[in-house]
Amino acid sequence: MGITTFSGPIRAGNISNTTGTTLGADVRNVGSVVMAQTAVITQAATIATTPGTTIVLPANSHITNIQLLVTTAWTTTSNTVSVGTTSTATELVPTAVAANVISLVAFTPGANAANWDDTGTADKRVYVLSNGTGSGAGTLTVRYIQAHDLAST
Repeated sequence: MGITTFSGPIRAGNISNTTGTTLGADVRNVGSVVMAQTAVITQAATIATTPGTTIVLPANSHITNIQLLVTTAWTTTSNTVSVGTTSTATELVPTAVAANVISLVAFTPGANAANWDDTGTADKRVYVLSNGTGSGAGTLTVRYIQAHDLAST
């Protein structure tokens, strides 16, 4: 199966402009496509240092979801994970989340909601800080709307 790459952002819908009031006929219904990037992480790896994960968010993206599919539970008493855009790994998820059970862990922005709303004017690499050096492993997924300019939507 082939892979197609678009430079984006990608928008979809069949009515680009509102010219009346009839839904399905003349009221704008165009929306942005949600994108996703994933990276395999391990408890022992230090991906809070350069280069970080392979996930790079395009400038002005709007994050809709960050989650970790824990496939091997973190194995030490310090079994937490935090996510950010620098080596401190706290800009996106200010409070570290436990990863000590095989599960799907959902991260929340907490006080950093503005960083999810708009990632800023430059591309941002995602960093993960994992406490402890055990044998835990999982897949980090970040879902976002690429270059989502909230003022023009």
